[in-house]
Amino acid sequence: MTIPQHEGSIETPPRAPSPVHNFGTLAVHAGAPHDPATGAVIESISLSTTFAQTSVGKPVGEYEYTRSSNPNRTNFENCIAALERARHALAFSSGSATTAVILQSLAAGSHVVSVSDVYGGTHRYFTKVASAHGVKVTFTPSIEVDIESLIKPETKLIWIETPSNPTLSLVDIRAVADIAHRSGIHVVVDNTFLSPYIQNPLEHGADIVVHSVTKYINGHSDVCMGVAAFNSPALLERLSFLQNAIGAIPSPFDCWLAHRGVKTLHLRAREASKNASAVSRALLENPHVLLVNYPGSDSHKQRKIALKQHRDGLGGGMLSFRIEGGKEAAERFCQHTRIFTLAESLGGVESLVEVPGSMTHAGIPKEQREIAGVFDDLVRISCGVEDSKDLVEDVLQAIEKTVTGAKVVNGNGH
Repeated sequence: MTIPQHEGSIETPPRAPSPVHNFGTLAVHAGAPHDPATGAVIESISLSTTFAQTSVGKPVGEYEYTRSSNPNRTNFENCIAALERARHALAFSSGSATTAVILQSLAAGSHVVSVSDVYGGTHRYFTKVASAHGVKVTFTPSIEVDIESLIKPETKLIWIETPSNPTLSLVDIRAVADIAHRSGIHVVVDNTFLSPYIQNPLEHGADIVVHSVTKYINGHSDVCMGVAAFNSPALLERLSFLQNAIGAIPSPFDCWLAHRGVKTLHLRAREASKNASAVSRALLENPHVLLVNYPGSDSHKQRKIALKQHRDGLGGGMLSFRIEGGKEAAERFCQHTRIFTLAESLGGVESLVEVPGSMTHAGIPKEQREIAGVFDDLVRISCGVEDSKDLVEDVLQAIEKTVTGAKVVNGNGH
């Protein structure tokens, strides 16, 4: 069995009906029914691994075994489906597991086209694991330009990150989807960097949208999970089969935590975007900064795509920049921040900073990284929900210490 393909120029499956309520109301209430027995407004955590049956093959309710389904997972999946304007959603034990299940659904000999600038774990899976079961991946730094020439008879998927990790490049989802669908190819969009609040890829022609729930959806740096949302019943049949057969599923407690976290997603995403916008402006004005990548800024080369695809043109909470002084300066900057914590990951309430070339993307060969714009002096920032003034001041003082420290070192060297 393989992922069902479009036939000829068939359009994407019809979108789920527009919800009656707006995003914030859905975030709080979707997938969150009151307990019929107690009236509890917050669901209980269902830790049972198995469920009683009234007779052979006839469970009391809809659940039999927790790997196959669980009340907390069902409620979380229903919530994400509503927020992504999807008919279906499936949760997995991590974002990487979500990627793996989608790729496992392809037959040996299949071909995938991916943007070059992807999360390091995605690149690792594509190059080290997918290839082992006969799926080949071609990377391109300019997918909108190259897609038609890269499509082969065996191409089954187009993989997009927009914004990309960590250079914040954007892709016009509709432009790519229209070309892919003419050849019966599905389009997957990793929406982790923006969350369902800022962007809904299915409404721009994507067939599957994936998230590392670990990041913005959960938002509190205490859960590792992934999710995929889509409209196709055929995809539901295939991916839910693999979800159960492979068993890379999240625990009930993690589903409960992530469902609690997503209730404030709209508030956190707005605040993170506001903070990232303020930090990006400060960086753009700093003479020691060589380049700033932030899709919420008018200086971003693909700002028109952000205005087209992002809610209210928001840029999200992620940005990256290059600092003068090379790799050493980038690493010194991360050690001089006081509020930003030097750590991998993103999307939590706390602000984080890292050097992708030495951390999240270190497994990608340097020449490949640099083709995608991931240079050794690139710093990636995840803005949390702290006060924007404090974050700006922290970035500026860290740059000052980085530059001053370099001058002292150079002076002693002479």
